[in-house]
Amino acid sequence: MGKCEQCIVREFSSLKALNKDELVKLAECKTSRTIKKGKPIFEEGDVVNGIYCITSGICKMSKLSANGKDQIVKLIKAGELLGQRSMISDEPANLSAVALEDMEVCFIPKSEVMNMFDSNNQFSMNMMKTICGDLKEASEHMVSISQKTVKERLAETLIYLAETFGKNTDGSLGIQLSREELAGMIGTATESCIRLLSDFNKLGLIELQGKKITIKDLNKLKRIAD
Repeated sequence: MGKCEQCIVREFSSLKALNKDELVKLAECKTSRTIKKGKPIFEEGDVVNGIYCITSGICKMSKLSANGKDQIVKLIKAGELLGQRSMISDEPANLSAVALEDMEVCFIPKSEVMNMFDSNNQFSMNMMKTICGDLKEASEHMVSISQKTVKERLAETLIYLAETFGKNTDGSLGIQLSREELAGMIGTATESCIRLLSDFNKLGLIELQGKKITIKDLNKLKRIAD
């Protein structure tokens, strides 16, 4: 059983407001689980009776459209929490969370989180700020989808991936997405995404090696994105 007070999620999330006693309580009531790549943590419509702390790995938050396409709304990495919104609003999850690589997550039941919500002002404030931040991101994503071209959105997404997940030692993006997943992030057909990546490659903006993408000209990408 990992110690909550030494956990990465505690440093980067609303949980940083919890005191020693609250963290000990947390450690006693949480359950840890491994989620294999491609498996869901929860699915759209599930009742999520608590919050998930991501200790390692990355997952995608996505919505299945009427035509069966997976629209990826955002990516969640280690150090973040999942499920706060549905837990507080008492509604089923409006998105699915699926592991993009093997993940370690801890689940904290709703009753325990709500106790801390009532007793720790800073914790509830932090969680509200996080949810407000998520709302802001969601509206920016909607604006981007409706006002930007697919080319601009691809440039924007590649920059986001570089800034959020860093680089591997060989300079390639630290997160490897399939072409289909990348297309799901920019809201286009996989074929269009592949064509655009190839255009970016020819222009010398990026370099492609199998699934790997290396950004070669960040400034030009930024000019396209804006």
